[in-house]
Amino acid sequence: MPSSLSFASRSFGFFLVVGWMIVIINNVGRANAGVYHATRPVFRPGPWAPAHATFYGDESASATMGGACGYGNLFNNGYGTDTAALSTTLFNNGYACGTCYQIKCVDSPWCYQGSPFTTVTATNICPPNWAQDSNNGGWCNPPRNHFDMSKPAFMKIAQWKAGIIPVMYRRVPCIKRGGIRFSFQGNGYWLLVYVMNVAGGGDVASMWVKGSRTGWISMSHNWGASYQAFATLGGQPLSFKLTSYTTRETIVAYNVAPSNWNIGLTYQANINFH
Repeated sequence: MPSSLSFASRSFGFFLVVGWMIVIINNVGRANAGVYHATRPVFRPGPWAPAHATFYGDESASATMGGACGYGNLFNNGYGTDTAALSTTLFNNGYACGTCYQIKCVDSPWCYQGSPFTTVTATNICPPNWAQDSNNGGWCNPPRNHFDMSKPAFMKIAQWKAGIIPVMYRRVPCIKRGGIRFSFQGNGYWLLVYVMNVAGGGDVASMWVKGSRTGWISMSHNWGASYQAFATLGGQPLSFKLTSYTTRETIVAYNVAPSNWNIGLTYQANINFH
């Protein structure tokens, strides 16, 4: 099998800009009277496409913890065992972290009857194995579309003895409870933020941070689901602006982290993509 690479929360008001309309949402999530109600982009399931799937780890899915997306403990952070590592082609340099897929086994005697599908979230990368042929061991070599699933997820669609199976897959909306979560790392001069619990398309294309004493600061993509800003932001409540990679929708969450925020903590907004 290919090997894998490896709340505190506050609620505040925010503005949501959609096209030329602005929807003002208060801190309990209700639209204020007297403003326009814009229709926000909603991510819809995509078409089915062919790929292959393997699995890594055992029934406990302990081998899936961590991973290239940086979600850490997948149980604690809400991803559970229904996860997959993506081949390089699908991983898209980390911009596919958090995306969700329906996968079903096809054209194999190892498929369960009726070809049931399971839904997984991308949390890791399945790196190329250049020592092996792409059709004989190098399953995740470009340009192959491949899912190296957790064993519990794989066993929902096929018998594990199959090893590798042909599948059909499609992108589907990520269903999440609550707002986007921001896990802080770094130091006083470098803020590294892991973005988790992203609904809708599940992905993030770009991100900005704003302190109470700064303007909007563009954050660069570090790797996986992390974004970074080289700035001194201590002692200020922090707001974040994010754009979805899939729908291009931009949302803004004001004052997500309080002025006494700390590295090592996770803060949750009261806003999410659809």
